[in-house]
Amino acid sequence: MQKLYEGKAKAVYTTSEEGVLVQRFKDSATAFNAEKKAEFGGKGELNNRIAGIVFRYLADRGIPSHYIETPNTRDMRIRAVEIIQIEVVARNIVAGSLSKRTGLDEGVRLSAPIVEFYYKDDDLGDPMITDDHIRILNLATEDELATLRRMALEINEHLIELWKKCGLDLVDFKLEFGRVDGKILLADEISPDTQRLWDADGNRMDKDVFRRDLADLVETYSRVHAQLIAAYPEYDFGTLPEAPAER
Repeated sequence: MQKLYEGKAKAVYTTSEEGVLVQRFKDSATAFNAEKKAEFGGKGELNNRIAGIVFRYLADRGIPSHYIETPNTRDMRIRAVEIIQIEVVARNIVAGSLSKRTGLDEGVRLSAPIVEFYYKDDDLGDPMITDDHIRILNLATEDELATLRRMALEINEHLIELWKKCGLDLVDFKLEFGRVDGKILLADEISPDTQRLWDADGNRMDKDVFRRDLADLVETYSRVHAQLIAAYPEYDFGTLPEAPAER
């Protein structure tokens, strides 16, 4: 096993199987382009379980992804893909940077979802980019960009229903995609780290509790996981083996 990549919240390792990698979820939390950092015991396992549930839910609704299985508490077996260097953000309710950029109050529900693109580059601070920027940077073809937009909106519809059944509003979320054999697959993760989720009282149920010092992160993620299992018991992983020691 060899570490291929380590990011803020995950590390990726090779395996003995061709075209298969292991994505390990870390207990680290970062915000504001990693200016704020902390460790939370149990966070990695919660995100691993939540992301695995969401990937399986989406697979049952026809969304292809890099997800293969969840073999233990911290690891996810995934297909190796060429990550497209574009972060795709879908928004249903005004929050975060959209509020700052537009002057609209947080909590304003949009008349229709919007899709935004960001250049996946930590050194540049992941700036927002347009279709023209994507073209001059050669990040994706016009057809690929249309596919990213279409898939983001389709995934948005499915996730709205997923979280509605859990008693939560899907405010916005970030997606990443990858290429394999000429096909685009959903990649990375979908967890409270990459989504904004609000309960009926407007309480944040995502990484904003860490960004804004609102509540305990692990307790919040535990509640999200519990609500997912209560709504979708068929996706419960139950008892998983402990992850092996850090590679």
